[in-house]
Amino acid sequence: MASKLYNIIVGGASVSAGAYFTTWLLTGENPTQLQTVQAEAGKKTGRLRTLPPRSTQIQSLNSEEFDVLIIGGGATGAGCAIDSVTRGLKTALVELDDFASGTSSRSTKLIHGGVRYLQKAILNLDLEQYKMVKEALHERATMLRTAPHLTHAIPIMLPVYEWWKVPYYWIGIKAYDLVAGSKTVKSSYYLTKNEALEIFPMLKKDKLVGAIVYHDGQQDDARMCLALALTATRYGATVANHVKAVHIIKDDNGKICGAHLRDELTGKEWDVKAKCIINAAGPFTDSVRKMDDDNVKEICTPSKGVHIVLPGYYSPEQMGLLDPETSDGRVIFFLPWQKHTLSGTTDSPCAVTYNPTPTEDEISFILNEIKNYLNSDVEVRRGDVLSAWGGIRPLVSDPNKGDTQSLARNHIVHVSKSNLVTIAGGKWTTYRAMAQETIDAAIKAVPELKPTKPECQTDGLQLEGAHGWTPTMYIRLVQDFGLECEVAQHLATSYGDRAFAVAKLANLTGKRWPVIGNKIHPEFPYIDAEIRYGVREYAVTAVDMIARRLRLAFLNVQAAQEALPTIVNIMAEELNWNEDEKQKQLKMANNFLATEMGMSVNRASRDKIPITLSQEEVKMYVKRFQILDHDHKGYVSINDIRRSMKNAGENVTGDELHEILKEIDTNMNGQVELDEYLQMMSALKSGHISHSRFARMAELEEFHNKTQSKISVERSGGGF
Repeated sequence: MASKLYNIIVGGASVSAGAYFTTWLLTGENPTQLQTVQAEAGKKTGRLRTLPPRSTQIQSLNSEEFDVLIIGGGATGAGCAIDSVTRGLKTALVELDDFASGTSSRSTKLIHGGVRYLQKAILNLDLEQYKMVKEALHERATMLRTAPHLTHAIPIMLPVYEWWKVPYYWIGIKAYDLVAGSKTVKSSYYLTKNEALEIFPMLKKDKLVGAIVYHDGQQDDARMCLALALTATRYGATVANHVKAVHIIKDDNGKICGAHLRDELTGKEWDVKAKCIINAAGPFTDSVRKMDDDNVKEICTPSKGVHIVLPGYYSPEQMGLLDPETSDGRVIFFLPWQKHTLSGTTDSPCAVTYNPTPTEDEISFILNEIKNYLNSDVEVRRGDVLSAWGGIRPLVSDPNKGDTQSLARNHIVHVSKSNLVTIAGGKWTTYRAMAQETIDAAIKAVPELKPTKPECQTDGLQLEGAHGWTPTMYIRLVQDFGLECEVAQHLATSYGDRAFAVAKLANLTGKRWPVIGNKIHPEFPYIDAEIRYGVREYAVTAVDMIARRLRLAFLNVQAAQEALPTIVNIMAEELNWNEDEKQKQLKMANNFLATEMGMSVNRASRDKIPITLSQEEVKMYVKRFQILDHDHKGYVSINDIRRSMKNAGENVTGDELHEILKEIDTNMNGQVELDEYLQMMSALKSGHISHSRFARMAELEEFHNKTQSKISVERSGGGF
């Protein structure tokens, strides 16, 4: 520890107050985390416990009895866990996959009240819709306040192309502000055409008359859900991912008294006793309900929403866009997110599945809608889709009502005869209010539940990482640890005041600056320490890491695949994986990227396009291919790629060489044929892919070959 501190100091990182480092060295904790934690109402909650390892959580599930067992580790389930444990109920939560592995990590990343819901409420004089928007706007303010490191306000532009719509939209957006009242993020305002184009220069200029700008919230949804689960754990809840509820156990009176669980990592099974079970399984709500009653009618109507991620230059850094009138009537958002551009969502009926995948039609639909709002200078290219994913939204019909065919507009809470409490529907923004209603219903339905605090404690309760966070905290990370500024900003906004604990795990770079923090991919601010800390946050698979502890898979599938070997190697050190397990994790993660994150559909879109190269282009590319094919085999091998990279002065690892090969090896035979190369060059020309390391390598090899020939001629005297 002392040697690391010395290196940090001599590396140029200025040390702040000595008291800070004294506390850090003696306790290993960030001093801001040693203070008494308080909720907004000023109620003292005492010091929160450290995170127990997953093995301890599993042992707790094996040996203890609980008041409440929650099935489902998404936003709603994790929210229920916090509400339950802070009322003094002994609480457990199990999740079949990983926290936020389903719908909760695949949202539009917005924290919103629902502009369109308010429009319908006003036009139809619908009091229920109005109350739903009012509640969501209150919860929006709560999320922005209780997790300020993971959330922020975002302005969203509504471009107007007909004069008569200006007052129509303006009145609607002002009504949105009015309903929010004191909870308004920021007031909406009108922009002239020139003002709108100055802020959002990519907008289509033709017929644009102006724009309305309103504000909502934006979040990192997966890390927000993880913060909920970790907060519940800090308060004493037992939470475990990769644990399946196999079936429900009932007593002699037909009342629920527990569940049979299975650890998906080890295969071990056991019974756990619980006075109440809460079903918060999202799209899988009906499968849990059928554990209670095989004959129960299904209430979930799944709908798939697909999002795509584009490079950041498609949108301004601080302004989103709302398309209120798409060709199918669905609203599409176009938002800056983590220095990229996020767009979606589609809305189509689907089957319930653990592995929703985006289709080419869904991606094309979003791209075509984007084209309608961007000017002709911006070429919307299929090849710029860096990642694409689908999430299943569980629309539900209300079993409390006779007509089960009508879909609930909000969420429903239902208690079965055996006391299974089901919470279904709703949206991310209202997770806390949904959890409050659910725990209230559970306490009412199960007399054995005796909370020490009958009332909800979560309105204003700060979440993991929020207690000592400030907007300028990242500066301390730069000064105290010698982190690169971009990395420090990322750590501060992802981990809040826990960023100090992450930084302590970082290795020295061996450079003058930055002193610590080796990036796992050169294009992103993720560092080695995050992998080690992610294991402490219950990441147990490579997919857990690339998709939810880091957001790399959601931002750029190619970069995620390139970073995988490094990630798996670090996780192997932390989790004692052998070589077989490492290969298994790599295979699972690559399959996840290919199917659920759009890599396969991206490649398929390229391979389907016709080769539209001119005769001159074909001749040029054939020549380059032949230069690469040093031994005239008819194909390019891994050794050819290695030699070419060496000629270019690049030292690459074996894993990187294989990634370059896989980029173009469409038939997966370990070599590149001429037709594959021409297909890629045609895809580059048409914009179906945006760049290719293999294509650039071939270009450099041709240049290297010409240079060597020229040098040989000059040395022989032929150049004079």
